[in-house]
Amino acid sequence: MDERRTVKVSKYLSKHLRHQPERIGLTLDENGWVAVEELLRAAARHGFAFSRAELDHVVAANDKRRFTVESGMGSGVQGGIEGDRIRANQGHTVAVDLDLPPAEPPVYLYHGTVARAMEAIRTEGLRPMARHHVHLSPDRETATRVGARRGRPLVLTVDAGAMHRAGHVFRVSANGVWLADAVPPRFLRLRG
Repeated sequence: MDERRTVKVSKYLSKHLRHQPERIGLTLDENGWVAVEELLRAAARHGFAFSRAELDHVVAANDKRRFTVESGMGSGVQGGIEGDRIRANQGHTVAVDLDLPPAEPPVYLYHGTVARAMEAIRTEGLRPMARHHVHLSPDRETATRVGARRGRPLVLTVDAGAMHRAGHVFRVSANGVWLADAVPPRFLRLRG
């Protein structure tokens, strides 16, 4: 599968498993899962057919590990390709409960952003905006790549340890993205 096709299928999956499943007639379950065969049929019906082999390639090859495929019995392998249902690991704008347990975060987490967002961040902190959670990275490099998607990146350091001690709840998705409901400004620091 060539790189352009891989990216195209990945973007299609993100759009319909995170944001607009109804657009192709999908209904995600309460935890964001949908049957792989149902997804393949819906995509084909709406003019974007791809094979199970292509789907498996996208899931396995995605460097951000955006999707998980598992059996309906819950024995999935992160980034694995065996199973009969699929979901996006995080980033939903549709109502789903990923059913992730609370987790103790590392002392510091990171968030990539751009300069034009800093005024609001300084006064309001990090908010989930249209998503369910604020996404935090476990390392500066990942946060830099995330911020670079919108321009010249700035990386904020999140004092996750202090937040956790103050009672804020963290969860970690299957692909290692840390999730929080919000990050108040007092727990943020911009490092050059």
